[in-house]
Amino acid sequence: MSDTLRRQVEELWPELEWIEDPGLREQVTETWIKAFERSPLEPEDLHNIPFTLLVPNCPATFMEHKRCVVHIGRDGAKAMREFLGKALEIDTDTVVAGAILADVGKLLEYEKEGGVTRQSERGKALRHPFTGVALALECGVPDQVCHIIATHAAEGDLVKRSTEAYIVHHADFMSYLPFKNLA
Repeated sequence: MSDTLRRQVEELWPELEWIEDPGLREQVTETWIKAFERSPLEPEDLHNIPFTLLVPNCPATFMEHKRCVVHIGRDGAKAMREFLGKALEIDTDTVVAGAILADVGKLLEYEKEGGVTRQSERGKALRHPFTGVALALECGVPDQVCHIIATHAAEGDLVKRSTEAYIVHHADFMSYLPFKNLA
């Protein structure tokens, strides 16, 4: 594992420090490292590529969207714990880890050719929730976090989401759906 790649992942994701459990923080970091090792994308690409290929000429980058989702998720979890904590247990580490990892599979779903980002052949066969879970499981990420990766997108509409998964799902769609109005 490259120290340079680890440093680049930590620079991309200062929110890793929000994960209090050091073991979980390391598993999340390792998942991103593994994704970059298998991806044609470089860490700096995430500051330039669109976060979605479903919105033509999407004006928001991958990292702008992803960091927004993590912040909305953490803040949402905090408000829910404050006001609903007697009725619902919410694990903030799980929310933050899940939000950071939700789109890690896009590193295997995207490719760049001639400066254009497009869906790879793998991405056509396996959307990012599937490849993201595979990467995370390989790095020992707990099932409750993998559940968030698996259910954050439309695929999750077919299963019962955990409270933490609902938080990340809605944070993700809050930062995605308004861009569909631009299409």
